[in-house]
Amino acid sequence: MEWTADAEARLKEIPFFVRPAARKKIEKFAQEQSMSQITVEVYEAAKKQFG
Repeated sequence: MEWTADAEARLKEIPFFVRPAARKKIEKFAQEQSMSQITVEVYEAAKKQFG
């Protein structure tokens, strides 16, 4: 799954110990939405859904 630089930067704001799990959840969310790239918009939509 491809991440934009801005989305990757947002991911780095998440504490390192939960980052791998967050990445998986965001990528799964994007796949379910038939998206092939993680943008800031996708990141924010996933974050809103997962809380």
